[in-house]
Amino acid sequence: MKKCFLFFLVVNIVHSVLSQENDGLALTPPMGWNSWNKFGCNVDETIIKEMAEAMVNSGMRDAGYEFIVIDDCWQIGRDSLGNIIPDSERFPSGMKALGDYIHSLGLKFGIYSCAGSKTCQGRPGSRGYQFQDARTYAEWGVDYLKYDWCYNEGQNAEAAYKTMSDALKATGRPIVFSICEWGDNEPWKWGKGIGHLWRTTADIRDCFQCQFDWGGLGVMDIIDRQAELYPYAGPGHWNDPDMLEVGNGGMTYTEYKTHFSMWAMLAAPLMAGNDLRNMDRQTREILTNLDVISINQDELGQQARRFMDMGDYEIWAKPLTKGEVAVCFLNRSSEVWKLAYNWKQHTMYFVKDVNLHKYQYKIWDCWKHEYIGTTNEKLSADIPPHGVLLVRLKK
Repeated sequence: MKKCFLFFLVVNIVHSVLSQENDGLALTPPMGWNSWNKFGCNVDETIIKEMAEAMVNSGMRDAGYEFIVIDDCWQIGRDSLGNIIPDSERFPSGMKALGDYIHSLGLKFGIYSCAGSKTCQGRPGSRGYQFQDARTYAEWGVDYLKYDWCYNEGQNAEAAYKTMSDALKATGRPIVFSICEWGDNEPWKWGKGIGHLWRTTADIRDCFQCQFDWGGLGVMDIIDRQAELYPYAGPGHWNDPDMLEVGNGGMTYTEYKTHFSMWAMLAAPLMAGNDLRNMDRQTREILTNLDVISINQDELGQQARRFMDMGDYEIWAKPLTKGEVAVCFLNRSSEVWKLAYNWKQHTMYFVKDVNLHKYQYKIWDCWKHEYIGTTNEKLSADIPPHGVLLVRLKK
């Protein structure tokens, strides 16, 4: 009898630990849309509804995008009981009705708050109201919470985020929790089991390579900061290099393809940040590229590693299920990279199920959507400035 008791005790403990680490949410990187990059504080009920409709009509929902997230500036105060008050002029129907509409389209509803006393735009934060706000969000039907770090007043980051994490779990509603403290406190070391994703850098800017005094970073600068964080990514816990800028006009078509390709390789959340209502053909082509999305959403959940670093030229590799691998040749330079790559010359030591010396693999170009040879041949290509060649090796 004692042995049986001990057995069941061990099983329950193991189950409890696993449940804390993986609650079944965000088993692949979250995909959706967030209002901030395009609209900032200029958000309202009409815009959010139209974005949700555009996500469906554009084919993005069918491509895997599901979250519609309202960022900062939806809240204006608290009532006498401390309940958070949405801006009734901008959201006259209320958040519950808006969430219901989003759900009616087969999408999920996301919202924003902050671990500090105020949000980054000076609206009421959740400090001191975590459990009350979490219950309110659950009542509204919220499926995703982005939680910022402004006005944090010297709090311990891990403790602050765990408090809100506990509050969300206590509601009984499955809510994806996005930790957004900009990587200042190395959340990749403590975020697993607290959040489902955590920002690794300062805010993204709509540029290929640039840095700003206040902390904004371009695409290449963000990639460099995330490159060595691959041990911390996996199903239910993702490194987040911030939202996508594809379609916002600050980069070229080639650069946006690179941006999207590398976010896919990094197993990053794919949160679009453009105006979905008026996307041009090229923007829609990028955001709904199923070959690239499948690399991002691969169930193995591994983040790519920088396999070879040759200065302006880099080769990244991402292990995939079914013994496949995605390889991205990244040209950071302002000149064409005349690639001539011998697959047999280098060993991808961390890709356990792929043996380029023993087997022949077919090479699938994820932007041309066609086979371009095999690994028994040298791969030759002209990769444009700031461009990529993204391929998938298949047996």
